[in-house]
Amino acid sequence: MAVPVTTQADEGTARLAPASRWAGWSRRWPEWAPAAGVICGAVYAVVEVSWAATGITVPFTPHTSYSPVVQLILAALAIAACVACRATGRQLDRPGRMAVGGTLVLTVPVFAMGTTGLPAYFVTLAAGSGLESATGLAHVLLSTALTAALVLVALSYRRRQSGSCPRCGQRHTGGYDVPLVHPGATTASRRTRRPAYLLMCGMLPWAGVKTVWTLGGDALGITAAKWKESNSGGSAAAKALAEVGIDVTVLAAGLGFLLLTGLMYPWGQVFPRWTLVLSGRRVPRLLPLIPAWLTAFGLSVYGVFLVIYAPLAALGALPAPEPDADLGATVSGTLWLAAFGGLAFGGLGFALLAAARSYSARTRPGCATAHP
Repeated sequence: MAVPVTTQADEGTARLAPASRWAGWSRRWPEWAPAAGVICGAVYAVVEVSWAATGITVPFTPHTSYSPVVQLILAALAIAACVACRATGRQLDRPGRMAVGGTLVLTVPVFAMGTTGLPAYFVTLAAGSGLESATGLAHVLLSTALTAALVLVALSYRRRQSGSCPRCGQRHTGGYDVPLVHPGATTASRRTRRPAYLLMCGMLPWAGVKTVWTLGGDALGITAAKWKESNSGGSAAAKALAEVGIDVTVLAAGLGFLLLTGLMYPWGQVFPRWTLVLSGRRVPRLLPLIPAWLTAFGLSVYGVFLVIYAPLAALGALPAPEPDADLGATVSGTLWLAAFGGLAFGGLGFALLAAARSYSARTRPGCATAHP
């Protein structure tokens, strides 16, 4: 039986053949990203105005909430972001381009700050401890969706302004409604791995104290009995883990370390053998990047805050926290725990940022038209 010969032209034709509906939709994200930004911004603004008008409490931290004035300011910024997203698809003069770019540069960090509580909600829900605030979770999810849409809009808009492909960022002829060419699996450089591992060492004091409590020891003026009593309302899974000396937050940090190593080594780009059915297949690029980005920013901000707050409070420059009477904690013990938590959260957050940046650069694909 004769076997047809496949020429280079045939391969190029097959590679640029029409794709599935999902693939075509994902390829054209620079086209629909502005509309997604407008929708997310409009929903965000409506919800914030309704909360401010009805006096619904939206927590910012465990002890503070957004004021109605702040909610109205956030709604106004969301509307400004909608206008900027809409304007990215039009021909603008220099002042218009500067206004759009400035609006995106201003609003992205503001709404990204609203995503800082996402890791805490994730750990709480994963532990089965219940939902502390439905409005708080809704605000975090709305901020996350709006931030993601604005990042896509800003990225494609910046690439267009520089004359690059809005999808892959490279300069090439032809459109971007074509398959992507992905680079091979690689390991992060030592300049990324060494700082990441060093930052992860900040988790050791915090994880050590939590493990001492779960194993029945006393630390920082808090007894194991008091610690277990304060966590008696947790889920059955959390209690079962505590019985074998594993705190659920330490387990969550371990999952963060697993994500970190996946971002730095080839098995985070190609599924390894132990994944069975998935073995040898390419890992979808956003599968590790999305959780890394969503958790890293919040952890980094929270960690920096705790690391700065703890010594200043110890020196009397800032008011000291109220010790938890149920735990029998002291002021010094509470400040030490805050410092340990800052090192752990900040270390994991910045390590994830560094690893995600390296992973994003190493796995960045290009349009097929840019790779003849």
